Amino acid sequence: MKSIISFVIRYIPRPLLQRVSPLVMKVFAKMNSGKDVTCPVCDHSYKKFLPYGRIARANALCPNCLSLERHRLMWLFLKEKTDFFTTPLRVLHVAPEHCFIERFESLKNLDYITADIESPLAKVKMDVHDIPFPENSFDVVFCNHVLEHVEDDIKACVEFNRVLKPSGWGILQSPVYPIEKTLEDKKVTDPAERERMFGQRDHVRKFGKDYADRLRKSGLLIEENHFVKEISSAIVKQNALPPEEVIFVCKKGN
Repeated sequence: MKSIISFVIRYIPRPLLQRVSPLVMKVFAKMNSGKDVTCPVCDHSYKKFLPYGRIARANALCPNCLSLERHRLMWLFLKEKTDFFTTPLRVLHVAPEHCFIERFESLKNLDYITADIESPLAKVKMDVHDIPFPENSFDVVFCNHVLEHVEDDIKACVEFNRVLKPSGWGILQSPVYPIEKTLEDKKVTDPAERERMFGQRDHVRKFGKDYADRLRKSGLLIEENHFVKEISSAIVKQNALPPEEVIFVCKKGN
């Protein structure tokens, strides 16, 4: 199972995966019934979550809503630490995750806009380097596991800063590796070499411990939030949360 999932993730185009995976997962959901783990996003329980990742992580993917560990943590953070589910907000969600789209669209307090340059799940085709909305347009911006793919991550963050309202905030997650400084080399274009250097064939950089400082160059204010440390170990285990994940919360800056 782990080797099959690893192969599929590495070589099947993401837009195709986004279309077919919900149907395939229904089979795995029936095979995996149980009560040992619960997804807080969709409230479905299983004996365990499915493995996921290029180097497959055990107990990672919810077969019902397709949430991963980081999505389940973000859902709990939004519920417990923000007014996202209750206050009228205009939201820009870049590269929207399958587990969130329908749930966020159903919230009557949100004016919810999904956008991406290629995702079939997004309603607006958009390049994050040139966001087609005027300044001060959004209360909230989400952009998760995108900045490691784009040509200029700082320019994209300058755009997020521009379109956020003065009181606006957002979440900008990316894989962060235990290296001191972000690794980047724009001369590397071969997919196999990118995978070797940056961890994935379509990554153009490997973020290090300087991730927050790097994004601050855009003018955004970045908070490194350790919300998962506030959650009991029982809930971390029950929801299969990432125990070391930092949530990078941004606010509009200068």
